[in-house]
Amino acid sequence: MSDDVRLADLLAGLSLVSDMGLGLPPENAMRSCLVGTALARALNLGETEVAEVFYISLLQHIGCTGYAHETYLVWIDDIAANRAARRTNFADPMDLFKSYLPTLTQSMNARQRARVAANFVTKGPGFLKRFTTATCEVAAQSARRLGLSKGVQRGLHEVFEWWNGKGAPQGLKGEEIALVGRVAYVGGTAAEHDVLGGPEIAIEAVRQRAGTIFDPTIAETFVDHGAELLETASLGDPRKGVLEAEPVPHRVISEDQLPQVATVFGDIADLKTPFTHGHSAGVAHLAHAAGAKLGLDPNSLLQLLVASLLHDIGRIAIPDFVWEKPGPLTTAEWEQVRLHPYHSERIMSCSPLLKPMASIAGLHHERLDGSGYHRGCKASEIPFPTRVLAAADVFQAMTQSRPHRGASTADEAAEQIQHEARQGRLEPEAVAAVVHAAGRSSQKVVNLRPAGLSDREVEVLRLMTQGLSNREIARRLYISPRTAEHHVQHIYTKIGVTSRASAALFAMEHGLIS
Repeated sequence: MSDDVRLADLLAGLSLVSDMGLGLPPENAMRSCLVGTALARALNLGETEVAEVFYISLLQHIGCTGYAHETYLVWIDDIAANRAARRTNFADPMDLFKSYLPTLTQSMNARQRARVAANFVTKGPGFLKRFTTATCEVAAQSARRLGLSKGVQRGLHEVFEWWNGKGAPQGLKGEEIALVGRVAYVGGTAAEHDVLGGPEIAIEAVRQRAGTIFDPTIAETFVDHGAELLETASLGDPRKGVLEAEPVPHRVISEDQLPQVATVFGDIADLKTPFTHGHSAGVAHLAHAAGAKLGLDPNSLLQLLVASLLHDIGRIAIPDFVWEKPGPLTTAEWEQVRLHPYHSERIMSCSPLLKPMASIAGLHHERLDGSGYHRGCKASEIPFPTRVLAAADVFQAMTQSRPHRGASTADEAAEQIQHEARQGRLEPEAVAAVVHAAGRSSQKVVNLRPAGLSDREVEVLRLMTQGLSNREIARRLYISPRTAEHHVQHIYTKIGVTSRASAALFAMEHGLIS
């Protein structure tokens, strides 16, 4: 690897995560970046603002997993719901019936349609605000962790506010909304509609939203120059276009910062379901410690660490109704599960920097006897770092609950992976090293009470990350629901968030997932 890497190059490849989470074609985020950046320049913004629009446009949907669990509970298919939302003008109530619901339910059976219709009446009101709040808070937190500027962080937090003040998360109005966020919102919406229906549809979508959702001046500029701006995003390879469009000076990161970026995206993938919070970081900790014990060289250790942090990003492409199903999966559902390592590998392969690690991540469910997935590789085809990752993944997953089973103790997980080694499925040396690593501290926690949280608030926060409601938290801790609600609100105030998704991200960042 080279010592310094362009951050835009790395993020462009990883932006496929949000494309998959939205159910949109690959490279949508890159095209949104190109259109938004070109629009910023058409508006004669300064280069600092153009740079902020560049990163906001590229990352505006990075928080799409933040409300996936709740979206599944209401609309059944979180990815279908996200895809339907891209086609819908939420400022026009009739468009919910003309566009959103028909698109969402088109592949559902009669029972599912009835459930969605009932939820539309009982749970639909306020859903968009809650969804947007979670998405924007997660995106802003992620930008901070990626080392992006305060302007980018603010822009991502406000990118989906409405010009008329009826948006979220804060209900800002007019010029209260960050200018760079207003520009990125128009560019992103136009790029999405261009993919869905072409330039004329995109220009009309912006025109319809002008004055309600969009800043009318920015919308007018886009309408006047829309065909030219959209053509910019459709010529050649979008990834190369993104690198050419990035304002100077280009942001670079050192090789040592690569795990920091990978941690952010691993946590975003783990937000997909409550029971996977902290999974990727836990696997990476075990795999890295095991690899060190086994004597891997520094470059191999770095590749193993990054691959472990990103091994499950392909989970984002699979709907939550598959991941959260408590009973046996159908053949079609199981095929989707089998493909998540493939998605992880393909996302990583799109970044030249991550490509050497892509196969390590993509093979993490393969087994030495050929019984794994998705390729059915045997021992000679599975590199040693992947064998370490596989053992760490099985151990960590067993210590977390899943819809179809409870969590195992560390001793039970150790016995299980040792059994897998004896059966010829997992590498014995790797298993021994993982068990040894698990015998030490499973997480390095610098501060057990970040942001001034009390011990009780940390306890409540951990239960929040498991997806428990306030009433369920109250039952678990033998306190009243009102007391549980007070604890939740105090936690939000102390850590500066207003959604459970961003609270879970905070807990993962600070090593508080038990």
